[in-house]
Amino acid sequence: MNWLLVIAGAMAGAPLRYLTDRTVQSKHDTVFPWGTFTVNVIGCLTLGLITGAVAAGGASSQVQLLLGTGLCGALTTYSTLSYETLRLAEEGARFFAAANVAASIVAGLGAAFAGAALAQSIWA
Repeated sequence: MNWLLVIAGAMAGAPLRYLTDRTVQSKHDTVFPWGTFTVNVIGCLTLGLITGAVAAGGASSQVQLLLGTGLCGALTTYSTLSYETLRLAEEGARFFAAANVAASIVAGLGAAFAGAALAQSIWA
């Protein structure tokens, strides 16, 4: 039964990732991958919120499987972050490549901590 929850979440997360990425990227006339950056930060915030809610007893482990593992797992994308960073470096946009890595790590960790703190403040 648990694997069905993961599949259901992923079925929503994958198209959400694609549509969000394309929408955000179409609004920016730059080589920086804003679409991937956006879905990754949103996914980190969501996962932090879900994990914090489960830890505080505000959500079940089934919710964590559905939304954390399934939705966030399909929504976020480390492989695309890596590919786009490599592509930027190969095309000579080394500043953007470094900024992509640094900003993704800092914003992603910050969003995860913020989500967990928010959940703790709500359900503690």
